[in-house]
Amino acid sequence: MSNNEIENLIELMAKLPGLGPRSARRAVLHLIRKRALLLTPLSDAMQAVAVTARECLNCGNVGTTEICDICSNEKRATGELCVVEDVSDLWAMERANVFRGRYHVLGGTLSPLDGVGPEDLSIPRLLDRVESEHISEVILALNATVDGQTTAHYIADQLEERVCLTSLAQGVPIGGELDYLDEGTIGAALTARKAL
Repeated sequence: MSNNEIENLIELMAKLPGLGPRSARRAVLHLIRKRALLLTPLSDAMQAVAVTARECLNCGNVGTTEICDICSNEKRATGELCVVEDVSDLWAMERANVFRGRYHVLGGTLSPLDGVGPEDLSIPRLLDRVESEHISEVILALNATVDGQTTAHYIADQLEERVCLTSLAQGVPIGGELDYLDEGTIGAALTARKAL
């Protein structure tokens, strides 16, 4: 490898989320030192993913087939559809291993300031799926941000009286200490309080 190739690799790695120039430099040096153990297999795996990765035509998940494993699994046709902003949110829900229905990835949130409207997201596809898949419940698992809540309200308006709509509970996380929480989280927790 010439220095130009190494610098190019560092620059590309620095573009990854969570990695800046210094972290990218350390990662590249580590990969070079562990060339046989890490660099070559990583390169091969990245090439394979570059060729095979695709977006599920149904839900927007990322996989290696046109219809992902979740959408093609008949056991997951429960009538429940969990709406998330991004694939990373879907994967987080799957790691929790508590939801057994199907998903719908919006591809972002509504953001009038950034010029992102419903047609820029997969909201029209969501509305079609509710009808075609006989969905009985739509769970809005959107982030508790202004844009996330705006998107949730828009979807709720579109689906009003067509399906049962629910959202994830918001508030104090398990193991959370009040002193470390922001005011919005404390406010949401107080508003959503329940009887003991």
